[in-house]
Amino acid sequence: MILLNFSHPMTDPQRTQIEALTGSEIAREIAVMPQFDEQQPFTPQVEALLAAIPLSPDEWQSEPILVVLPSLNFIAAALLADLHGRMGYFPPVVRTRPVEGSLPRRYEIAEILDLQAMREAARRTR
Repeated sequence: MILLNFSHPMTDPQRTQIEALTGSEIAREIAVMPQFDEQQPFTPQVEALLAAIPLSPDEWQSEPILVVLPSLNFIAAALLADLHGRMGYFPPVVRTRPVEGSLPRRYEIAEILDLQAMREAARRTR
């Protein structure tokens, strides 16, 4: 599986948690920290960010890809729209949470959100 990380660097324990939750080995990790100019439109910035990722159109459509979204909601929304267009479906995403009582603060993997399954379930409520 390819892990596309648009957030903070993953720790080894977090990678282990991801592999346990997905049942798949992380074969490749691509870390891209978005630094957007908030005074400029986001669409071209998202396009440039994703164009810099070394994946072919075939890989975008056929490889198992898991995404760690950036924390800024506007960038995350724009990324998901573009990723859906490249991949043909919504990618699963990693949700992190603070480890309760940890000092200094640490984060663990809370769950893997299957966005495509969520979309399909929501369509049945129409």
